[in-house]
Amino acid sequence: MTNWMYNVPWRSVIRWWVAGTIFTAVGLGLLYVFTDVLHVALMLGTLLSAELTLLVRFLVNDRWVFSHPRPSWKRLWQFHVASAAGTAIWWSVSNVLPTYGINYLIAAIAGTACAVLCGISTNFLWIWRKRTE
Repeated sequence: MTNWMYNVPWRSVIRWWVAGTIFTAVGLGLLYVFTDVLHVALMLGTLLSAELTLLVRFLVNDRWVFSHPRPSWKRLWQFHVASAAGTAIWWSVSNVLPTYGINYLIAAIAGTACAVLCGISTNFLWIWRKRTE
């Protein structure tokens, strides 16, 4: 392995992926409830499901992935800012693809795939990076 691979927090990366996979399923469930059960417009349904999932995902990532004993407003704010680009990518793909006949749940999965790269880089390089004193 090259030097940079030794510096990657592999345990955190794996936990981040596990949490992300679970929250993808939770987000799809919420999107289904908002869209098909409550008959909320797709644009609003994607926004609501994304925000609810994001808040809970922050708490799980902060504690389970990065081992902080308590959440902080600063990390929550940073997580929201860092997630904004990924959320915008996800929201755009999730709302554009259905206009081309793709099922909204499939579109949401495609949006998740597009947003993952942005999310992993901002999570590990900004919010939860090891600080040097």
